Amino acid sequence: MTQDLPYRPAAAVMLLNDRNKVFVAQRIDTALDAWQMPQGGLDPDEEPLTGALRELEEETGIPPHLVEILGKASRELLYELPPELVGKLWKGRYRGQRQHWYAARFLGSDEDVNLETKHPEFNAWRWVDADELVSLIVPFKRELYAAVVEEFAHILAADPR
Repeated sequence: MTQDLPYRPAAAVMLLNDRNKVFVAQRIDTALDAWQMPQGGLDPDEEPLTGALRELEEETGIPPHLVEILGKASRELLYELPPELVGKLWKGRYRGQRQHWYAARFLGSDEDVNLETKHPEFNAWRWVDADELVSLIVPFKRELYAAVVEEFAHILAADPR
């Protein structure tokens, strides 16, 4: 039963440019028009911030020295996988993810983004307004993304310059 499965520990980054636009990338492993912010599972005993920065670099080629952490969500944010994906992802061991979210300022230039990483996960990327995020995301993550936007509303509303 899905309710008996734990959540996979994970970390994620809302990466903002100098105009408070949010980085999103299109997943390579689906025919859906699925966009997301950088995120992924934590290694055993890995600190959430370390994992978030590792995932950011693994997925986008952006190294930690090109980001400034602006804030951390006040709580872990959860999402549930739809039933048809529970047995397919993560060897069926998890019902979804519990994510530590960080807001970060991108200090580099667009040329520093490189999706051709060792294990590519994305085939396209772009900067979007925060109010576009929820509509770009697969339906089962929309509530999560709305919560992320709410958590970082004060950062998104601030003048980035």
